[in-house]
Amino acid sequence: QVQLVESGGGLVQTGDSLRLSCTASGRAFSTYAMAWFRQAPGNERALVAAITRRGASTFYADSVKGRFTISRDNAKNTAYLQMNSLKPGDTAVYYCAVDVNTYSDYYVARARYEYDYWGQGTQVTVSS
Repeated sequence: QVQLVESGGGLVQTGDSLRLSCTASGRAFSTYAMAWFRQAPGNERALVAAITRRGASTFYADSVKGRFTISRDNAKNTAYLQMNSLKPGDTAVYYCAVDVNTYSDYYVARARYEYDYWGQGTQVTVSS
């Protein structure tokens, strides 16, 4: 079992930055890959970024490449999503998720069904 708690969401203006945090408990943090998904009203929950268990590799959706950075601090059991140059289209509930079955240092799972545990979500709203 893994418990996840997200924080850091809020209301910002176009061009602003936010950093989301996801703190995990219940299982050794460095044994699983992590990801951030987001879901806007009326849309499917979609992968934003993912990082392997030791941080060696990352993946980003095309829509956030160059603006968002995923990272993790295994000593603090925490993953982060640094979001810069925010746009109204980034408005969504952001969820962190854990994949306990992928051990690769080079590949991250891309599909929602591959993630086993989820946080409760944190709202990010970007005004124009």
